[in-house]
Amino acid sequence: MSNNPQITVLMPAYNAGLYIAEAIASVLKQTFTDFELLIINDGSTDDTEAIVASFGDKRIVLVNQKNQGVAGALNTGLKLSKAPYIARFDADDICYPNRLALQYQFMLDHPEYHIIGSATDYVDKEGHHIFNFKAPLLSQEGIDKISYKVCPFIHSSVFYRKASIMEQGGYNIYAHTFEDHLLWLKVLKHYKGYNMPESLIKVRLNPESVTIDERWCHPRFLEIKFNALTRGTIDADDYSELIAIRGQQLDNNINHEAYYGLLAKKFLWNNHNPKKARYNIYKLLAINRLHFKSYVLLLMTLLPGRFINRIYHTAKATELYREEGGVPHER
Repeated sequence: MSNNPQITVLMPAYNAGLYIAEAIASVLKQTFTDFELLIINDGSTDDTEAIVASFGDKRIVLVNQKNQGVAGALNTGLKLSKAPYIARFDADDICYPNRLALQYQFMLDHPEYHIIGSATDYVDKEGHHIFNFKAPLLSQEGIDKISYKVCPFIHSSVFYRKASIMEQGGYNIYAHTFEDHLLWLKVLKHYKGYNMPESLIKVRLNPESVTIDERWCHPRFLEIKFNALTRGTIDADDYSELIAIRGQQLDNNINHEAYYGLLAKKFLWNNHNPKKARYNIYKLLAINRLHFKSYVLLLMTLLPGRFINRIYHTAKATELYREEGGVPHER
């Protein structure tokens, strides 16, 4: 490994033993090779450390620390990273081989941009394709038109200039599950951002993940989050409340309900497959038979695809209308 790599691939990991080997392998297969893979093992209690050590590639740098959460692990990584460019990546996702090459070249060709992301392919916990997501294509003129509620980047697809992120103080450790969103809003006030249209990573939807579909979040959780995004900061008291709410959701299997609910919707709206949608609805109902919306979704699987598509686009148009001021959201 070069003592002065051009890119630091920054990967926080907490109990990632199920998926981290595949994630690491995808980074090591990059066509661009002048990088370090900096893995911050954030107090894992499984075999994460042993799996990382088994690779024996000199480009891998493993740092073990007590559990500090995702934001704390990322801030550690930012401080220890050697490269001027950071490629964020999660321990359960997969990089396509040309990811680093394309993003690095884009930054060289467009020095006016300080942070970029990409489109993504979403897969389930077993790695099966669900749908493709085209992230917002940002320009300096378009940034102000995006609602503060919409995260402009998929975090594990992001590639940025380290100095620009450090200038904003890195990740806020109190912004539990939205530390990236809060940071992007701060950065984009000063620098240009963009999402490349190519899918450069696979994002694994995982019921054990820290984040879930926001429609399943407790209303108070979202209230705290959106207030923080509006203010541009969050304090320790709000963080404590977020952690308490999050703990309750985990205890009640909300993450697993959200996982199967999200897959069901995606197999209705984005990649129409009624059979797979019904399978995931049944998995959700096995956890919570009283979830009324699941029965509505189950009935919708019987409708022809063209009607499902019409319903989806009508709903999206209504949502966009609200975001653009037709019917203001409460903040």
